[in-house]
Amino acid sequence: MTIKVLIKRKVQESKSKELNLLFVKLRGLAMAQKGYIGGETLKRVDTPGEYLIVSRWQSIDDWTRWLVSRERTDIQGKIDALTDAETKFEIYTNG
Repeated sequence: MTIKVLIKRKVQESKSKELNLLFVKLRGLAMAQKGYIGGETLKRVDTPGEYLIVSRWQSIDDWTRWLVSRERTDIQGKIDALTDAETKFEIYTNG
């Protein structure tokens, strides 16, 4: 069963260039993972600095392997050091 993972981040505009480079790197690595289908990054219009990433995966197991992988957690640590708030993950499937 396919899943969608919603990833919410708050970013200071002064750090957006550096963070965008990390986001691109993270997406590139995700694309090489088993079970990755695709994703998109959305920037909130009414609240500066808020982003929503929608990531699609073949299964929750595929997502979980990526979530705990060292390459992802290393980049996530760099992202967390630059953001205003903790990254939040929500997992959904078609009902």
